[in-house]
Order: sequence, then C-alpha cells, then structure tokens
Amino acid sequence: MAAFTYSRLSYLLRISLNKPAVLRTGTEIKPGPACCVQFIRCQRSVDRKDLQERQKQHMARGLPKQKPIAGVKQVVVVASGKGGVGKSTTSVNLALGLMANDQSKSVGLLDADVYGPSIPKLMNLKGNPELSDNNLMIPLTNYGIPCMSMGFLVEDVAPIVWRGLMVMSAIEKLLRQVDWGSLDYLVVDMPPGTGDVQLSITQNIPIAGAVIVSTPQDIALLDARRGAEMFKKVNVPVICVLGLVQNMSVFQCPNCNHQTHIFGSDGARQLADTLGVTLLGDVPLHLNIREMSDRGQPVVVSSPDSPEAEAYRKVASAVVQRLEEVNT
Repeated sequence: MAAFTYSRLSYLLRISLNKPAVLRTGTEIKPGPACCVQFIRCQRSVDRKDLQERQKQHMARGLPKQKPIAGVKQVVVVASGKGGVGKSTTSVNLALGLMANDQSKSVGLLDADVYGPSIPKLMNLKGNPELSDNNLMIPLTNYGIPCMSMGFLVEDVAPIVWRGLMVMSAIEKLLRQVDWGSLDYLVVDMPPGTGDVQLSITQNIPIAGAVIVSTPQDIALLDARRGAEMFKKVNVPVICVLGLVQNMSVFQCPNCNHQTHIFGSDGARQLADTLGVTLLGDVPLHLNIREMSDRGQPVVVSSPDSPEAEAYRKVASAVVQRLEEVNT
C-alpha cells in the first residue's frame, strides 16, 4: 500500500513539473512545484503514521493467546540481561526460600535455559522424567521442589545445537507437557538476554511478575536494564517487574571480616530507583554459596542459619509482598 502511494505521488509530481509555475499573489494559492512538494511531504507523514498504526494492529492480532499452565497459580520469571550474574543460583534459592518461608506453599522450578541448563546440577538431579497416564512428563523432585529442565532430556555434555523453531517447540513442551500438579508458585529460570525464548514465554503464559538479577557493576547493569525494558515492550498485557536483586553485592574476608565491594556498590539500587522498581534484596559474594551450589546443595537448605541463606529468604519475602501488592 505504501509503495502504491509513493508511486502515485511521484506521478503527480511529474505532472506538476511539466506545468508552468504560477506565482502566489495576495492570499491566492495556485498549484506549482513548491506547493506539490509540500503536499507530498505532508502526505508522506500521514501515510507513515497510518502504516505504523496498521502494523501495530496487525502484530496485536497475530500474537498468541495467553493460556495458563494447568495447576499453576502464579508464574514468577527470573531474568537477567547477561549471563554470569548468578541468575540460576538465585532462581534455585528463591524457590527454596519461598517454600522455607511458608511450608504450606508448593513451589516448582522450570529451567527455560535450553542451551545451558543449570538446574539439574544446582538441584542435584539426574535422570529422565517418567510419563504420567496422560502422557505428560513428571518433574524430578529434590528438596521438595519439582523441577523440569532440558538437562533431563539430553546427555550432560551433549551440546544443544538448535535453530529458533526447535527451541520454541522445546519450550512449548516444557510449559505444556509437564504434570506440575498443584503449585502456588512456578519459578522460571529464564535464559540470559532478550531473545526468542523470553518472547515465547511472556507471550504464551500469564506472568505474575519478573525478577531481574544483576551484579552492581556498570556493564551488568546496562544489560539488566535491557532485560527490565523487555517486559515493558513485549506486546502482551502488562508484566510487572517485581524488582531487582543485587547479587554479589559485597565480599567479606573470612579472616578479618573486612568488606570489599568487588563489583561496585549500590549499582542495582540506583538502577531500581531509575526504573521506579523495588530493590528486592542484596546477596553477598560468598564462598559458601559457590561451594554448596557446585555440590547441588543450595545454601537455603544446606546452611539455613547462614547470613547468605537469610539474604535469599528476605528476597523471597520481598517477592511475595510485591505479588500481593500487584494483585490488590
């Protein structure tokens, strides 16, 4: 339609240029090349706005309809703009923290990072999921948390070399073909970045809220902001960014207890203020978190009385509080 309009306007311009120019006298305006050029500019502006509006309406019609996951009350996605900021470790301890704070709540964990699944290692789980009578995959469970991951379906060291459509299909299976039972919360460990998987999940299922994980350093904060902005830009009903988690906020020397801000201080707090969202909590850079994660024994269950475990439980409490605020 736009090409037709521009060709038509070009034709009008050629006709006008072949006619003698008529000068403007008084308030009288007669056709001439200058007048036609001005008309073309105005018409192009109108056409451009009309085209953008039609494209927006077309995209809205083409979006998939959101469908809840059977048995799941609320889905909380944990995202980051880049890898290496401790997003998966935060996801695991958030899920365990939600259950530790309220034993009456049931919590599940979905590893949506198809290319680099970490949940099997962090949750000390191996094996293939069995199928239910309804031909649905039954999640593997540890520490009371049912988990599903692409890591359960492939060999430990097998690379996943898939194009976008195959990844979309895998995500659809992880979302729809799993027997989650009845869950109060499903924590989704998103892959880093703002690509196909993030769009597929946010456009296909209703999201109760998003948690953004970042370290305090500037380069990580730039990517964290992109991650937060993604949830505002996707063409779906408003997804609430529950807040930011400042991971690896401070390192405390185990010998002298001196605190060092290796990655900077309060960067995520300042970003939260800029974005107008809540800082859900600070998690320290601690050797115990790394060691227990590598052993598949998250600190919330292996060291429940430690300051680092308390930090994760505080984040979980802040997430529940924000969810209640959003739903009221």
